Amino acid sequence: MSLALLFPGQGSQAVGMGRELVASSTAARRVFDEADEALGEKLSTLILDGPADELKRTRNTQPAIVTMSIACLRALEEKGAFDNEPPAFAAGHSLGEYAALVAAGSLAFNDAVRAVRARGNFMQEAVPEGVGAMAAVLGMEAATIRTIVEETSTTTAYVACANFNGPEQTVIAGSVAGVDNAAAALKARGAKRVMPLPVSAPFHCALMAPVVPRLDAVLAKLSFAAPRFPIVTNVEAVANDDAARVRGLLIEQVTAPVRFTEIVSFLFARGVTGFVEVGPGKALVGMVKRTPGLIEGSKLLNVEDDKSLAATLAALR
Repeated sequence: MSLALLFPGQGSQAVGMGRELVASSTAARRVFDEADEALGEKLSTLILDGPADELKRTRNTQPAIVTMSIACLRALEEKGAFDNEPPAFAAGHSLGEYAALVAAGSLAFNDAVRAVRARGNFMQEAVPEGVGAMAAVLGMEAATIRTIVEETSTTTAYVACANFNGPEQTVIAGSVAGVDNAAAALKARGAKRVMPLPVSAPFHCALMAPVVPRLDAVLAKLSFAAPRFPIVTNVEAVANDDAARVRGLLIEQVTAPVRFTEIVSFLFARGVTGFVEVGPGKALVGMVKRTPGLIEGSKLLNVEDDKSLAATLAALR
């Protein structure tokens, strides 16, 4: 079985995530401790006990999800999950690409936690709350959505496609007016649903441009090693194993759309038949399941607590 690890992004967080694994796995508990040490604060307490409103703040959500994802990964590794079948690829949804790089040994965990804390701060500050918006468009092909969005976007009411999550789910982002105008046009031309998303900023579009130089200055101070297995990147939707390209791809990711549908199709084309979502939730394996071309007999697994860890270990063995 050719195996790919998938790491979730913002929106998958929940107060209490990781509680079971921290109690049952020494390796997972150590990751939570390392995150606290890296940030100089008790991120672990916020993850485990909340409050939810504070966890939802982008500056906290980003390091929290990376911490939870790597805790789940270390719990898997502690049990020898990959002794017989090491991963062939890894990929992350937006923020998840940082966890994927940690998993592949390209980026140190403590550096990743500090980098995404900075990334979260910069994103929060780039567009004042209430100025930008995002919405999920359901029941319409991505190519049609892209055309309508490009037709409706203007300099004063900007909107763009931000996430390509599946054949019939695309997320748009931009100014409030831009997203509202596009939503009306999309519904008028046959979209089943356009759902506003509860986010604090319009991610993965040109409005995030102020983040780029600030994040680049942070990433320039970090060391990136060649990954042990390739990372299928958000920006290109192809595998990268060149350490020299990692920083540039992470920077470009800030304003570029997440091409997750193409990432999954790339993995299908490389014969991947095992997908493990490592971290909170099951959103990514759900996207994999809905992507055309899934190889018959593929295993769609996830790890976020003791039960799912046991089930994944059994399936991998």
